[in-house]
Amino acid sequence: MATHKSVIKRARQNEVRNVRNKSKRTRVKSVTKTVHAAISAGSPEGARAALAAAIPVIDKAGLKGVLHRNTASRKISKLTKKVNALTS
Repeated sequence: MATHKSVIKRARQNEVRNVRNKSKRTRVKSVTKTVHAAISAGSPEGARAALAAAIPVIDKAGLKGVLHRNTASRKISKLTKKVNALTS
């Protein structure tokens, strides 16, 4: 185990951040699954509503550094393409 005060504090901070980031990653997966479920159900209105709810969650995860910015952008883009393909 670490003996320096700064290392002990860093370990404590990492534990807190790990829990926080894990919940944000799980939330991103949940909203993504919701959009996919609406797409597979074939309801364009439901898919659009789920996408509108998912975009801010994914964006925020990208801004906070939980996901890389480009990864967040890619996820949003792929979901949007699928919803648009369903509606057209």
